[in-house]
Amino acid sequence: MAQPYEERNSAAKTRRQQEDQRRMEFRRAIEDRFELRQLQAEIGDFPEDIALNHWQASPAVSRRSAQPAR
Repeated sequence: MAQPYEERNSAAKTRRQQEDQRRMEFRRAIEDRFELRQLQAEIGDFPEDIALNHWQASPAVSRRSAQPAR
């Protein structure tokens, strides 16, 4: 027995929506991966600067927190 037009149309619309949703999730995953790789490349360009800044900041913090003896 043939399905009524509305049911076939509704099923096709639902299927298209699900396919669109899968495509959007896939696209978002690709964009997230691209952004992550860009960030890692930017960070990877200057690892010595990050380490240097960390070590320079550490002694300054400890000096500021120490109170002079009176």
